[in-house]
Amino acid sequence: MNLQQLRYVVATAEHRTMTDAARSLYIAQPALSRAIRDLERELGMTLFARSGRGVVVTAQGRRVVKLAREALGAVHEIESLTNQGSTGEAELRIASTPSLEPGLAGRLLPAYTAEHPGVRVHIVRCDGRDAVVNAIRDQRADLGLTDLPVPTDLITHPLERQEIVLISPPGLDLPDPVPMGKLDGMRLALPARGSVRRRELDAMFGKYAVSPVVVLETDERNGWLNAVRNGQASLLWYRGMADQAGRAGLVVRSLEPAVRRVIAVVHARRRLPLIAQDFLATAEKGTAA
Repeated sequence: MNLQQLRYVVATAEHRTMTDAARSLYIAQPALSRAIRDLERELGMTLFARSGRGVVVTAQGRRVVKLAREALGAVHEIESLTNQGSTGEAELRIASTPSLEPGLAGRLLPAYTAEHPGVRVHIVRCDGRDAVVNAIRDQRADLGLTDLPVPTDLITHPLERQEIVLISPPGLDLPDPVPMGKLDGMRLALPARGSVRRRELDAMFGKYAVSPVVVLETDERNGWLNAVRNGQASLLWYRGMADQAGRAGLVVRSLEPAVRRVIAVVHARRRLPLIAQDFLATAEKGTAA
């Protein structure tokens, strides 16, 4: 028995289908099924019973799932001790996407560190939402800041709704707000093909029957902005980041109809270190203010 098998058991119990559990774990479904069978054989008991297209947890399985959650929580608590250096300074690790990091560094972190000066905050830079999710699952980060949705094995704490806007080089003859139909044939810098963000934008383009001209495909923030600064393309991005772009001489316009995304702090379904709980309290207090 190993920790990986315990994580598999907990994920299967939460998702109730091997397919959804495997997807949440970013592994192949046959590999998950094989790992569960191997553990059942080792324990000499059946943990999950087939039910239609899904599974149900058996009576013995419920006990194992409970203990697995407790064991994984204890391991996380032990690992969190390594986040303290010889000086006793605690370290909080927060994964963030590039588009949300400036808001994290400029607003949330100052409020948190003012109340908790003994905590050192390390930002784990992630290329996108999937990378934030993986950083939390791999325990490289205690918390994550990203837009929703995220897989259901993570707990979410919504903070705010941010508007998606169009950032363009000066000189384009466009109204404000920009009707969705105007995106048809527009030169755009877009996230890399296959990424979550790209799939969402492609779905939006399909919904409004528009086909922009893709000038650049990348998940790097500087690549997007450079393409706009050089007059090569426009960019769809968050209003908070667009305000910074506007100060750089670029033009920021709303879309019609408006498009908004929910920004949240996310974490795994386990007991959080106290310093992470304190950060959540600070973030939620700032949202309520």
